[in-house]
Amino acid sequence: MAHTPDLTIALSDLLSRRRQLMTMQTMEKNRLKIMPKEVTMLIKPILTAIKNQIEKVDNKLLKFIEACPEYCAKNEIIQSMPGVGNVVAFSLLSNMPELGYLSNKKAAALIGVAPVNRESGRYKGQRRIKGGRPQIRTVMYMAMMSAMQCNPVFKATYQRLVEAGKPKKVAIIACLRKMIVILNSMVRDGVHWNPNFSK
Repeated sequence: MAHTPDLTIALSDLLSRRRQLMTMQTMEKNRLKIMPKEVTMLIKPILTAIKNQIEKVDNKLLKFIEACPEYCAKNEIIQSMPGVGNVVAFSLLSNMPELGYLSNKKAAALIGVAPVNRESGRYKGQRRIKGGRPQIRTVMYMAMMSAMQCNPVFKATYQRLVEAGKPKKVAIIACLRKMIVILNSMVRDGVHWNPNFSK
């Protein structure tokens, strides 16, 4: 199967469904914590059903990826980065097919983690992030929580920025920017993860 717009749409639709299921799962888990035992017994089968549906969606996503040589190769490259799993890889493949064909600056801007100066006349504000593709940014933000624990490159970057006085959220966004820039370079060059990319 070749990389086609239809494939990209199919992946995007499956990811949308996955997000819906994850939201439902979170809601049911929250109810499980607060409802009496008589009700929790009714919630557990629902959680099992949702979990099975998420697994089915993940299997479908993987089959689509494996059926397309280009996506399969990109998926392997993206997931070679410690801290990056299926959800981030599938999100990038479906919602950011330009990955690897952009400059690093444009790649960061596309997911909305490139700093933008707030300047108007004499006013000069803080550099903030805006725009981009929030769905990818949200998925990558969650992945960064894991990556900072298992990937020494992002762990070191985060610690350095926090120790320098940067707010934690700002430090995380900086790590996200580093992540997308490295991933963009990896896909562009067709190479797997190497800690030296950060140097």
